[in-house]
Amino acid sequence: MCGRTSCHLPRDVLTRACAYQDRQGQQRLPEWRDPDKYCPSYNKSPRSNSPVLLSRLHFEKGADSSERIIAPMRWGLVPSWFKEGDPSKLQFNTSNCRSDTIMEKLSFKVPLGKGRRCVVLADGFYEWQRCQRTNQRQPYFIYFPQIKTEKSVSNGTPNNPEDWEKVWDNWRLLTMAGIFDCWEPPEGGDCLYSYTIITVDSCKGLNDIHHRMPAILDGEEAVSKWLDFGEVSTQEALKLIHPTENITFHPVSTVVNNSQNNTPECLAPVDLLVKKELKASGRSQKMFQWLATKSSKKEDPQTPQKAESDVPQWSSQFLQKSPFPTKRGGATLLERWLKQEKEEEPVAKRPHCQ
Repeated sequence: MCGRTSCHLPRDVLTRACAYQDRQGQQRLPEWRDPDKYCPSYNKSPRSNSPVLLSRLHFEKGADSSERIIAPMRWGLVPSWFKEGDPSKLQFNTSNCRSDTIMEKLSFKVPLGKGRRCVVLADGFYEWQRCQRTNQRQPYFIYFPQIKTEKSVSNGTPNNPEDWEKVWDNWRLLTMAGIFDCWEPPEGGDCLYSYTIITVDSCKGLNDIHHRMPAILDGEEAVSKWLDFGEVSTQEALKLIHPTENITFHPVSTVVNNSQNNTPECLAPVDLLVKKELKASGRSQKMFQWLATKSSKKEDPQTPQKAESDVPQWSSQFLQKSPFPTKRGGATLLERWLKQEKEEEPVAKRPHCQ
């Protein structure tokens, strides 16, 4: 599923990130519709406005369907046939649309049949992994792998929110397949444009975090085909809806849990091992101290340290390796004594809580 995103780029930067080639091969920037409704945020939730790409043909008859518009729309599709005067009274959740039932539900089937396909833009999206034993939830920020440029941080790894800001100039936006609709209030007034994000089964890389993910359009060709309803049929367009493995992620602070929090801290990487150290139980702390004392007596000072830490590495180019050295003594005893605590530690190369 997808229930929270980040789209914080300034409007001009967002526009440049959406540069494309039209049918004649000309490099173009999409034009904005209702630009004042765009509100950048690190923490967007359903019912907020987010920018989407769509074909100009939806607004101008006779326009080239390959030309693009950016329009802020309400997240959570309000069907055109909805009769109430208040969209918030819609009795079912339309923030996501399952790909396997998209042709079964009128809320999605009707606008899809009209070619109302859009691309939802975001820096990335958030997902929460539930730890089976503790029932706690760890948030992750999920996004396209990024290409480092000269404008990125010089050492390649931001250490704080201020450094993290330096990587955004050439950020590759996440492009998610969506459907939109236009609802007219029964008593008159402005039309409300709203959208839903199509979801699919998770790729292997994300399956340990959540079993569902957005349908991500990976590449300019996929985006063009999804948007160009004038040339690409619904049947052909739906072939683009499938999981992608071209994705990366890192754990973030639980600050993002509250949708009212809108700061760079929401998506800045955190070190889960540091959090584990801080939350060690009293028994664990005593055992660590005892092991440290016993290990220091047995360790040969001439023994060279391992070149690489055995600490699990998360799927992110921005995360540094753990600064803590690998403990050599008492590992087997620690596993026996602290079996329960050991089960809660991250498994190498997988964001999985046992």
